[in-house]
Amino acid sequence: MNLRTWYDAYWSEKGDLVDRHRLRQFLEHIADGEQVLVLDSGNGVLGHMLLERGYRVFATDLSGVACRMSRDKGLLAVQVDLDAGGLPFADESFDIVVSDSGLEHRFFVEPVLDEVVRVLRPRGQFLLLLPNIAHWWVRWQLLRGHFPVRRNTPTDFTHLRHFTLADTRRMLEERGLRVVATDGSASLWVWQMYPVYFRWPVIRDVYTRLARGWPSLFARDFIIDARKSP
Repeated sequence: MNLRTWYDAYWSEKGDLVDRHRLRQFLEHIADGEQVLVLDSGNGVLGHMLLERGYRVFATDLSGVACRMSRDKGLLAVQVDLDAGGLPFADESFDIVVSDSGLEHRFFVEPVLDEVVRVLRPRGQFLLLLPNIAHWWVRWQLLRGHFPVRRNTPTDFTHLRHFTLADTRRMLEERGLRVVATDGSASLWVWQMYPVYFRWPVIRDVYTRLARGWPSLFARDFIIDARKSP
């Protein structure tokens, strides 16, 4: 399979459809800085939100279509295959690197993290969001002897790697990235995981607090705010 061609078709079909509530929660953790790199920028919506906050935003993506969508929103986007090579930026170029639901689509995650550390300035921020394979829904399915591949869940068929909060924290700390905060997004719109009553106001509010307080169990996506050692 040619992944570039596949993701060109994916972004052409998906357009600007994105969970903006999750992105706003993600950006609650963004630090002060000037230059930001968005890995796997996709349709560029996250990068555009950063532009509106006054950052200078660079972006990379495997897909040429995604890069064009990002450029159309004002991002300085470069087409890069992170599984085939490094980032085309000098050492310590960025105050902040953000990755929203991108690393799970990589064959080789560890080299990408090494590149993140390389291009981050000392004390720079790495803000990361990943689908949580330890979500209670996945655990329940495994207890029943199943591993169902369902869209929009941590077991989505496009995911090549799977992550837990604890394992991701370890990978970051091994590279000198100190975790300063964690958070979780419930993503209750995902009907493949949640019964409809999870979206009723009282249950929705309680479950959202659980996802933010205990992301390793209740969040569909966990968020990690990490800082590079000086």
